[in-house]
Amino acid sequence: MQSLIKMRNASPGFNANVVASVVDLFSAGYKLDRARIFHTQLLDRVRTLPGVESAALTRVIPFSYNVFSSAPIEVDGYPPPNEQPTVEYIEVTEDYFTTLGIPIVSGREFTRTDDENATPLAIINETMAAKYWPQKNPVGQRLKVKDRWLQIVGIAKNSNYRSKTETPVPFFYIPLRQNFRVQNSLLIRTPETSGAMMKALAREVHALDPNLAPLITDRLQDQIDLISYSQRLAVTLVALFGGMALFLAAIGLYAVVSYTVSQGMRELGLRMALGAGTKDLMRLVMSRGLLLTACGVAIGAVAAIMLTRLMGNMLYKVSPQDPLVFGCAIVVITIASLTACFLPAWRATRIDPVQALRKR
Repeated sequence: MQSLIKMRNASPGFNANVVASVVDLFSAGYKLDRARIFHTQLLDRVRTLPGVESAALTRVIPFSYNVFSSAPIEVDGYPPPNEQPTVEYIEVTEDYFTTLGIPIVSGREFTRTDDENATPLAIINETMAAKYWPQKNPVGQRLKVKDRWLQIVGIAKNSNYRSKTETPVPFFYIPLRQNFRVQNSLLIRTPETSGAMMKALAREVHALDPNLAPLITDRLQDQIDLISYSQRLAVTLVALFGGMALFLAAIGLYAVVSYTVSQGMRELGLRMALGAGTKDLMRLVMSRGLLLTACGVAIGAVAAIMLTRLMGNMLYKVSPQDPLVFGCAIVVITIASLTACFLPAWRATRIDPVQALRKR
């Protein structure tokens, strides 16, 4: 349950309240030059729409099923390892980081003038900066990708692109205007609903080409929920099964301890006949129950610590040996055990000792 709550509340490292849309130029037969003109004009039109705070183009939408670009890299001044490292990257336009709310911790974001006539550029994430430039600021340094040297102009905060549970890895961004593709996606930061944005976007697309229409227009949060469904389902099932197991353990423990105490009715009756008081009997029964509970909890806790490691990969930011979880389980089991001891003992003190002695 802790894992599920943390997964739902976790930030992917960017603003998920952003509308994403795609216009299928590839199927419409657009060539590269025509696609560049269309996307540039569409981006300019969208930025002037009422309610639009910012907009950008990207080749891959975060948390989508599309594949990022990847290439072997060479870092200027970094000692080459045994194997040439391969790092994933994404092509984006200016205002991409502003639109998604990804902070630039050093340097600058891409600008509109960072096109095919400008110096090849790159923005790297914090993980990549820490790995390949551990002792210096990488802004202004060089990065070689596909036999082309790129100048690093900024460092962006780490963000997730496939799942909320992924481990940060080296990643970098390059200007889309320097590496244009026919097919790109549009990201729009706006408080408007997806439906309203879909209608406005459709008008702008039709104004540029009556034969085109935007495809599904949704917020990134919807895409995140869709792509994270299997993870959330696994965590939900673990929580449900864990809760059921704890409930069944408590019920089973209550039944066994209650039966054990009930079997000792004759002993309790005899002690009452010999002058034992209600407090004495309750103290006796509760002490026996606590001893059994303590032994069981000790054995169960050791076994649980050893076995819960098996589900560590299904948890999110929660240790399999989380003390709060173990503490709650121990409290529930202890309460169930004490209740199972108390009720039969309390009933035993309310009956006639002669009747208790006659019971077989």
